[in-house]
Amino acid sequence: MSSRRPPRPVIRRLDPDTIERIAAGEVVERPASAVKELVENAYDAGASSVTVRLRGGGLERIEVADDGTGIAPAELELAVERHATSKLAPDGPVEAIGSLGFRGEALAAISAVSRLRLLSRPPGADAAEGIEVVAGKVVQRLVEPRSPGTTVEVADLFFNTPARRKFLRSGAREQIEVVRVLEQLYLARPTVALRLLAEAGELASFPAASTLAEAAGRVLGPEFPAASFPLRAEGGEAAIDGALGPPALAGSTSAGLFLSVNGRPVASRSLAQAVRVGFGTTLPRPRFPVGIVHLSIDPGRVDVNVHPTKREVRLLAAREVEEELRRAVAEAVVGSPRLTEPPRAAGARPSLAPVSPPARAPSPAARQVAVQRTLAPEPGGARPVQVAAARDRPRLELLGPFAALYWVAVSDDGLVLIDQHAASERLLYDTLRAGGVLARQVLVEPIPLTLTAAERSALAAHAEEVRATGFAVEPFGPGAYRVLAVPSYRGRTVRADAVVELLRELAGGGRPTLPDGLEERRAASIACHAAIRAGDVVERTKIAELLGLLDRQPDRPRTCPHGRPIFVHLARARLDRWFLRSGS
Repeated sequence: MSSRRPPRPVIRRLDPDTIERIAAGEVVERPASAVKELVENAYDAGASSVTVRLRGGGLERIEVADDGTGIAPAELELAVERHATSKLAPDGPVEAIGSLGFRGEALAAISAVSRLRLLSRPPGADAAEGIEVVAGKVVQRLVEPRSPGTTVEVADLFFNTPARRKFLRSGAREQIEVVRVLEQLYLARPTVALRLLAEAGELASFPAASTLAEAAGRVLGPEFPAASFPLRAEGGEAAIDGALGPPALAGSTSAGLFLSVNGRPVASRSLAQAVRVGFGTTLPRPRFPVGIVHLSIDPGRVDVNVHPTKREVRLLAAREVEEELRRAVAEAVVGSPRLTEPPRAAGARPSLAPVSPPARAPSPAARQVAVQRTLAPEPGGARPVQVAAARDRPRLELLGPFAALYWVAVSDDGLVLIDQHAASERLLYDTLRAGGVLARQVLVEPIPLTLTAAERSALAAHAEEVRATGFAVEPFGPGAYRVLAVPSYRGRTVRADAVVELLRELAGGGRPTLPDGLEERRAASIACHAAIRAGDVVERTKIAELLGLLDRQPDRPRTCPHGRPIFVHLARARLDRWFLRSGS
């Protein structure tokens, strides 16, 4: 084995072009980050309306047009130079930045890795003037007609950095990321109208909103404004304004909570946690609040340069702000009568079926009869159903369901509790992973759906996956769709509005609780929505058949795809200890 040391590396200055491309990578990671920078520039220019156009999901071309104050012709070249900006005085200070970013920094970074075209007309100018920039070098001046404002066109993003471009996803997937960024920007400043267009036409329209609840409804769904409650507090370190959804609308992740500081969308676990803690015991532990929260803080007490993309910020009095936010949410929760409404599944649309009048509460005697019937044998005096056991699996005898979710069974040495949804979900997941497909049930009457921009983008990006599940969805007017068919498995059909939950999960790459790859997460999402659900009334024979099929799986699974147990075994010895019969 050779003991020779490698030659000592020499420290050298990088080529200016290489420096530009490295710096660009700190700001521009993908089409969505370029869109973010350009829209924020439009905001800082006082725009009241911004239109974004994409081709190839932004991989081929991005165009951002605004009606702001524009750029003077003499400043066009400066606008694409590093460390040249209209948002900061030459001598600073950089500690108190009131704008969303530095125009020169963003345009310089984007132009360094693309073919950029900048056209702008300040109010009062006779025409628009512009420049063309290739890989950071100005190659041409332009004079064209245009209404006051600015248009930036970005073509062939990362054309001169192929190593970076190859890590980008498909155009459809990148388009979903652009929609997400626009949702965040819109909810941070909902007084500015945003519009997104692509080859197929309008993808999203976010008109200027008069209230935060109205704006949030454009992103979180039409049911949000009526269900939400306001959040307001002043004094202390921050002024707080927001609109939050009740626990009935809570999500399985924190993606539905939009935070902003001084009009800038931010990601902050500590602030999100403050909102969640403010809900107290009204929000179950696995759920996350949804809504929009605006924080207004003295710019001198906010550091926006913690992260190159300015997505994260550092607060001078972070603990105080978090406590003020927690207290404001807690007070709003206590004062909201909407929190007394009965909950429904997180993220679900309003019921698509006719709503029956509320039933009168049963008497104690009626409740006792119901419990007896729940654990009783099948009508006609049939014995409780036995589950065919394979190999060394203990024999199970099903007694009956509890709460239309769990099944009680007797084994040779104790009791077994079974989660009907987890069992069904696991069987479907294994079937799909083995190449199985779900049948499709055509609906007699199509069911209308209203999808958000993110859900529409997910439908476009994952059309094949949605069709593979058995759903058939088609456009039915501006922003409206209808469900023509739903998945079916072993005689069971999936709710039509479950396609909305499926689209949300596919938009995020699948359920985040599943650690495996994308294909596994997709299969888990499909299985979750096609499976027997909580509240479904299922015959004993169906559950017995399901458990028998699970038992014959090669790995004899004990959990659903997301790690929840299918069975809980209570051994006879444990029951004896509970009832103080340890000596029997």
